[in-house]
Amino acid sequence: MSERFPDIEVYLKTVDQHTLEAWLGQTLATSALAPAGKGKWKTRGRHLDHDVPILLVEKAADGFASLWFDSPHTPWEDDRACAQAVAKALGVEVRCSLGGWHPGDDPDAFWQVLADGREQAITWPDSGR
Repeated sequence: MSERFPDIEVYLKTVDQHTLEAWLGQTLATSALAPAGKGKWKTRGRHLDHDVPILLVEKAADGFASLWFDSPHTPWEDDRACAQAVAKALGVEVRCSLGGWHPGDDPDAFWQVLADGREQAITWPDSGR
């Protein structure tokens, strides 16, 4: 069993806010997303009696929105498990870091989970090669 991440961040290719809110509500008992600045939305969820702050940033990178769970108390052990759950539940492409980042790691190395469940390591942004 690997160590839980201190927070979880995934990037969603397409975000339908109502569908995302419904999934967040079912998964973490959240209320509706509330405005938190230009292109930013926040809410709070609960998991195993722990508070889970959540931030959605629209257009975070290359047409993807960032979904950040600022807590180690989520249903997922790491970003990849969350990306798999989101892709399956919402039917969208999701990207995340390959693992915990350490100095010297490639900052452009990501894990891609497609809506159909296929997965692969990618370089993002694409180097154009």
